[in-house]
Amino acid sequence: MQRSREVAVIAVLVALAIGTNYAMMSIYNVKFMDLITFVGGFCFGPIVGALVGVFSWVIYGAVNPLGFSLHIWVATMLAEAVFGVTGGLLGRSLRLHGKGGFWKLGVDASLFLGAVGMLLTVLYDVITNVVWGYVYGPDIMLAIIVGFIPFGFVHMISNAFFFGVGGVPAIRAVLKVVGGEHHSASVE
Repeated sequence: MQRSREVAVIAVLVALAIGTNYAMMSIYNVKFMDLITFVGGFCFGPIVGALVGVFSWVIYGAVNPLGFSLHIWVATMLAEAVFGVTGGLLGRSLRLHGKGGFWKLGVDASLFLGAVGMLLTVLYDVITNVVWGYVYGPDIMLAIIVGFIPFGFVHMISNAFFFGVGGVPAIRAVLKVVGGEHHSASVE
C-alpha cells in the first residue's frame, strides 16, 4: 500500500510539472517544473528526482508548442535531471546527518533553498544555452550571453523565489502524504 502511494505521488509530480508548464506557457522562462523536480528528488532520492525531470521533459518537450529540436530536447532532459539529483542528494544528506532541525529554521531554510534554486538555474541555463548555441548559432559564448539577458535572469529570479517561498511547504506536503521524513521511498 505504501509503495502504491509513493508511485502515485511521483506520477502526480510529473503530471504537475507538465501541466504547470503548459499553463504558464505565456510567461517565458517562469515555470514550476524545476521546483517540482527538485522536490521529487528531495523526497524520493536522486534517481527518482532525475526521472521526474526526464519524464517531464520527455512529454513536454515532445509536444512543445514552441517547437521541437532533438538536441535541445535531450539537453533539457539532462539539465532538468540535475534539479532532481541535487534535491535527492540534499534530502539524503539532511536525513543521514540528522538535520531535521533544518526545517525548523524557517526563513533560513527558505533562503537556503532560494539560493540552491538560483544556482541550479544558472547551471541549467548554461547547459541549454551552450547546446542552443552549438545547434543554431555560430558563437556559443554569444548564445550564453543572449540566453541570460533577459531570459536567464528572469528564470533565475523566478526560481529563487519559487524555491525560497514554495520549497519547504512543498517538501513538507509530499512527505506528509507519503508518511513523513522517514518514509521508505527510495529507488537507490
